[in-house]
Amino acid sequence: MDELDSAIIRHLQTDARLTNRELARRLGVAPSTALERVRLLRERGVIKGYHADIDLTALNRPVEAFVACRIRPLSRAVIDNFKAALIALPEVLATYVCAGDDDFLVHVAVQDLEHLHEFLIDRLSERREVLSFRSSVIFESTRNPVLTELPPGR
Repeated sequence: MDELDSAIIRHLQTDARLTNRELARRLGVAPSTALERVRLLRERGVIKGYHADIDLTALNRPVEAFVACRIRPLSRAVIDNFKAALIALPEVLATYVCAGDDDFLVHVAVQDLEHLHEFLIDRLSERREVLSFRSSVIFESTRNPVLTELPPGR
């Protein structure tokens, strides 16, 4: 990654709907250069996709929580099946496989606390591989809108 690649990523994270012409203008390069650089960033997997940032409240999902889960038996097949089952549930925003006391961290968004309770009792605790879980309601969140490359470690 050079300075131009970093600038492209910074601009696209701020506004992924920029036209190639506008991106090139902001970068001070020819449109063909911007187009080729973006294509190479996609091919290398640096740019994985483009997404709309959706207001969860507008989708009637104002209550968010993290649910930490422990599962057993702990095997690749059980982990893969559990991930697939979770991500298919409409309440689930993301799943994370973790090290430490918990095996999974699940980010959910629901209508209210009653629906969170129903999700935990009717969907999660019904799964045979779930040993235990605990939930933490999210009151507020902030996300870094622009990620940058970190310097290499020592």
